[in-house]
Amino acid sequence: MARPKRRTALLPQRHKEPDLFVCDILDATPKGDRASMEHPLFSLSVKKDMTPFDYRRGEVGLRIVPAAEEGRANIFDRDILIYVLSQLMAAKEEGRPIGRRVRICAYDLLKATNRHTSGQAYGTLRRALVRLQYTQIHTNIHDHGISAWRQISLITDATIVKEDETGRMLDVELELGEWLVKAVENNNVLTLSRDYFQLRKPLERRLYELARKHCGQQAEWKIGLVTLKEKCGSNSTDKEFKRLIKTICDTDEGEHHMPDYRFRLVAGNLVVHPRPELTLALGSDSRTALPDDLPISSEAIEKGRTLARGWDIHALQHEWRCWVSEKGIPVKNTDAHFLDFCRKRGPYEASLL
Repeated sequence: MARPKRRTALLPQRHKEPDLFVCDILDATPKGDRASMEHPLFSLSVKKDMTPFDYRRGEVGLRIVPAAEEGRANIFDRDILIYVLSQLMAAKEEGRPIGRRVRICAYDLLKATNRHTSGQAYGTLRRALVRLQYTQIHTNIHDHGISAWRQISLITDATIVKEDETGRMLDVELELGEWLVKAVENNNVLTLSRDYFQLRKPLERRLYELARKHCGQQAEWKIGLVTLKEKCGSNSTDKEFKRLIKTICDTDEGEHHMPDYRFRLVAGNLVVHPRPELTLALGSDSRTALPDDLPISSEAIEKGRTLARGWDIHALQHEWRCWVSEKGIPVKNTDAHFLDFCRKRGPYEASLL
């Protein structure tokens, strides 16, 4: 009798040989907006999640109210936004106009995000669109000392433009929340590994997002499990959460299944290191090593923290150096030039949603 195949840590690559019809679509590098990577906007539950979710970190507060019909948008629904943001960013880089209304081909979306293209997959996609549209996010933003609460949506409209004779959707027209389009316009996005779509577990996907946002290519990023649980938006008990993290770390130690980063559990902390191949895998927003010929004083770094409150100051330093290097900009006063860069970026909360 044939021995059953062992379940691998990653989902299989379901579309290994893309045909010409989707080749240019797959060339659009996956992108994630920084706000969703920083804060737990999406549920980690694959079951219908009808429980309102509250989160507060520093000055940022969130209350997420699930859609009445399908529940709260989950982290697999986020694939749709990653796909659309990738298309918008590719169009922007080519100099084409972008806006809130986007038309996509459902088949291309399913293939690009490593999903099945069966009839059931189209039904799943339809329910995901409902969750994305009707999940409401109540949040505060802080701009120049003024605090306000506002209600936002991930997408504000979803229209199935065409259906075939079986009822499968062919084209879908979406209207994105304004804050997502602003993320693309302001380059507030980060490149994601295509292997992200092969991660099976919601928590694995969330850990990768946090590592990509906070570690980049720093030698190490460390976070305590209490804080990590909050940033993941996990409803597990502390004991269960630690067990889940340990399982992921143990699997990664043996199979190296997590993209771009190594994950270890050390003395109650999750410790993340970038893999050597990360620099080549990521695009222009990766933290590639640059000659340290643009030094910034510690005083300027502290002032930069104030001007660009809420942003990762190490990431900003790297972005500034990349920008100066790629554009060939002559810099006479590195401190003043970097602080002007931080001033234009502004507080993270004001740019968040």
